Amino acid sequence: MTGYDTTDSIESAAHRANQLLADGGTRPPVVVKIGGAKAVDPEGAVSDIASLVADGRDVVVVHGGSTAVDETLERMDIEPTYVETPGGVTGRFTDEETIEVFEMVMAGKLNTELTTLFRNAGVDALGLSGVDGGLLTGPRKSAVRVLEDGKKKIKRGDHSGKITDVNDDLLADLLADSYTPVVSVPMLGENKDGSVTPVNADADRSAAAIAGALGGELIMLTDVTGIYADPEDPETLIESASTAEELDAVKTAAEGFMTKKVMAATEALEGGAPAVYVADANSDNPVTDALGGTGTTIHRSVLDADEDGPAEVDQ
Repeated sequence: MTGYDTTDSIESAAHRANQLLADGGTRPPVVVKIGGAKAVDPEGAVSDIASLVADGRDVVVVHGGSTAVDETLERMDIEPTYVETPGGVTGRFTDEETIEVFEMVMAGKLNTELTTLFRNAGVDALGLSGVDGGLLTGPRKSAVRVLEDGKKKIKRGDHSGKITDVNDDLLADLLADSYTPVVSVPMLGENKDGSVTPVNADADRSAAAIAGALGGELIMLTDVTGIYADPEDPETLIESASTAEELDAVKTAAEGFMTKKVMAATEALEGGAPAVYVADANSDNPVTDALGGTGTTIHRSVLDADEDGPAEVDQ
């Protein structure tokens, strides 16, 4: 009698079997980014993900929450600060007060609430931030390049970072133990002196980093049905992109918040994701609908002749 408990090995074998396809391949994990806009209702995604998990599919959830952060800042009489980079991308400037609110709202309130929703839906959800276990790490950026009044400037005192490493072993272990990770920022920023500190990171790009590291399909759920050729006209939905030329058309069409989603999609594909979907969070079954092609699908083949890659901008 060795005292060896076979329960874990039996569960791991069952888990591996659930990921097998009929042709002997395996189903990639699904990374679902649930947007933080006020118009996004997570209930449909929670129910849909619960069904996928019950069917044996590996799912990692990443959530946003900028609207809740801004509302909290305003209640504290702190004005949210957004800046434009020289590349034309608008992003949040995260000073010391703002990162404290981020930690409280994102990793605290929102992550706890969403994890609770999943557990009430029968999902063995486990909430964690990018700091936990060094899940999302990379260099901290204490200064960012901004465009003000048509002039390029350096704005100091930022608490943001660029994700360069994902602890995919941690996620793989959790998935193998039948947990569904629910991930939020902050990430773990590395200072020049070797110390680390919690810093902000874009939630779309965080999800992209995770999808790339796991080789998973990335689904970005938002408050529109996909990417429109004319941003004002839902009838101009771009259903798919499979070539470099079609990816260029998607990049040209993207405006505002959609710019970072397209950037994140490209990063996910370059990292190893087989496909990225941008779809409506408010349909009855948003995840399975997205996988079925109801939004915009960007295939990994768009990279075949795309040598330029995504533009490097500040978070």
